[in-house]
Amino acid sequence: MTNNWLTRALEESRARGFLGPNAIEPHIAHAEGFALCWEELNVAPPESFLDLGSGGGLPGLVLLQRWQQRAVFTDSMEKRMAFLREVLEWEGAPEGGEVLTARAEDLAWDPDLDSAFDLVTARSFGPPAVTAECGVRFLKVGGMMIVSEPPDDTETGRWKKEGLAKLGLEAKGRVRHGSAYQILIKTKATLSSYPREVGVPGKKPLF
Repeated sequence: MTNNWLTRALEESRARGFLGPNAIEPHIAHAEGFALCWEELNVAPPESFLDLGSGGGLPGLVLLQRWQQRAVFTDSMEKRMAFLREVLEWEGAPEGGEVLTARAEDLAWDPDLDSAFDLVTARSFGPPAVTAECGVRFLKVGGMMIVSEPPDDTETGRWKKEGLAKLGLEAKGRVRHGSAYQILIKTKATLSSYPREVGVPGKKPLF
């Protein structure tokens, strides 16, 4: 699913070094896999989603174009976020895109973002425990987190049940739409102790 705006945006992202030098079509297919994970389980698109570590704009730009719903792009690197602000102002860009430059551990405590989203996506944000802890507070109870996974389908120990339970998350399992994805569901409200301060989730992972 492409249009002139999306193609231009991803080609510009590649030209600035925010995406790899190869063709953009595999990037688009991978981003669309996030949408297929959601659409398998939901009739309607999410009313709002947040993309963790948006970087060069994937999967967020593709999902915004596909769903035309509120999309929040997050990253701590201002140069990449400035690029996303720029392309979201181009002619043909969908409405509803918002760019926030901050660490996820800090941003999660913004009252306008706390428990505000149906979906959180993560393409290459960090290890499972870090991604889960940094993303969970953004989700509504009943919301979904979709995380890109390594290609090895024999690896089954990345998402520890006990650690996820501390965050109010439950792993629904690994699925494939070309690439592999993990689906997590938020089953209860996030405790006031999560996420921990900036850097702590990575230094002292819950699992």
